[in-house]
Amino acid sequence: MGSTRSTTPVGGKFDGFTDEERAAMKEHAQDLKRTARRGSRAAKADGEADVLAKIAEMAEPDRVLAERVHAIVTANAPELAPKLWYGMPAYARDGKVVCFFQSAAKFKARYATLGFNDGARLDEGTVWPTAFALTTLTAADEERIGALVKRAAG
Repeated sequence: MGSTRSTTPVGGKFDGFTDEERAAMKEHAQDLKRTARRGSRAAKADGEADVLAKIAEMAEPDRVLAERVHAIVTANAPELAPKLWYGMPAYARDGKVVCFFQSAAKFKARYATLGFNDGARLDEGTVWPTAFALTTLTAADEERIGALVKRAAG
């Protein structure tokens, strides 16, 4: 198998995006259009339905991890609104994504990722992690994620 990098030149030069990255950008555009069509009243309920549908499409083990992450986030930070972000399950405060789940399959990675954006209140000194690799979740891992999500939602 070859590289997942596109060989299609843009303006005669390689544009630097993989096919998976281009697909994620297209999904993000669709997510924005879908959200704009909905009123703010329906956004949270519809956002959760969208997230659950996206999770249901995932193959195992990503689906199992995403289901657990969704349950942990909604239990520990119910104020965060589920939504799709670049085609990934994400959780937002005032429309801005705080944390997200990225399946391993989406970018052909060896692990899924739980990521936090700059709106997450995880600051700790001058250096702190913003993403965590997930391969499986133990009870201790779930507890740690719950504490991180609570803190991030702050």
